[in-house]
Amino acid sequence: MKELICLIVCLLAFSVSTFAQASESFDIVTFQPPKGFTKRSTDDAIQFSIEDKTTPNYCLVTLFKSTSGVGNSKENLNAAWQALVKETLGIPATPQVIPSDNKQEWQLEGSFAPFEKEGQKGVVLLYTISGYSKMVNVLILTNTLAYEPTVTAFIESISLKAPKPSAEETTDAGTDAVAIVGTWGITSSNQSQFAVNHGISGYISRQYTFNSNGTYESLIKTFQYTSAQLLFTKENGTYQLSGNTLTISPQKSFIQSWSKATVIGADGRRSETDDWGKLISTQNRRLERVTYQISKVYMSGTEKWQLRMQASTPNERDGPFNGGSSYPNTWLYETQRFPIDPPPR
Repeated sequence: MKELICLIVCLLAFSVSTFAQASESFDIVTFQPPKGFTKRSTDDAIQFSIEDKTTPNYCLVTLFKSTSGVGNSKENLNAAWQALVKETLGIPATPQVIPSDNKQEWQLEGSFAPFEKEGQKGVVLLYTISGYSKMVNVLILTNTLAYEPTVTAFIESISLKAPKPSAEETTDAGTDAVAIVGTWGITSSNQSQFAVNHGISGYISRQYTFNSNGTYESLIKTFQYTSAQLLFTKENGTYQLSGNTLTISPQKSFIQSWSKATVIGADGRRSETDDWGKLISTQNRRLERVTYQISKVYMSGTEKWQLRMQASTPNERDGPFNGGSSYPNTWLYETQRFPIDPPPR
């Protein structure tokens, strides 16, 4: 396992500026396919795999289609790890983040962790490359050093092109509630210089689900490395849409403290994750009735809908504005691909 960790550190030492021109293209990425690996393609990803059944050694490399970023390069890495490693693969290990020194337009970040699942031990490595409000993820699963030269060559071959500017198509929500029905989310993280330097950043995920019957549900999950607890907030109520004016009227809201689930890694070390442990406490939350001016925007470059909600002041449910100087006093919610998993009842 120590040798595998060394491999991960070596792989993460590459910078985007070293990536060379490749012979195949996928989305905004060009690359040289790893020799000897079996290739499988879908609309969302290309997967390369190889297995030695006599050992058995294996290596699985997945290149995902670019998606819209949630923030800066480190925020993108945190969100991608949560979605691809924790939620999709079900690997709860806390990642080790490799320090980065990015000076290019495309920003490279990486994390890795040993894992043991169904009796199989290995290392999971995630690259996230960010730029132009987009991110590309490369996920590697392996249990051997045998394919290190091939994987290294593949990583070095990757190059990315700047996407075309996203065209925006604004839709007047009108009085039809169907216009906003669905699940919308925001994920943000603590990226202060102190937090980044000391590896203690976390994240806050906020989510709305608007139902066609005029009811809604709001979920918030808060995770911080320095806190022994996870926070879960749930709110239910009704909403009314009139033209581009959305009024949210909560009926019940509470916040809970949960312990963090503990896992034992392949090396026998115990670590805490952002999975729910045991319920510690529950208390009611102040109800805030808020009226927003909204617009629903289709971003053709990312192929996602964005729900822009504007109000005069921040509130506890939505948190700080995230629209920046381009969209002052605005929260930018997007189609939620990986909804918050609430704690067990």
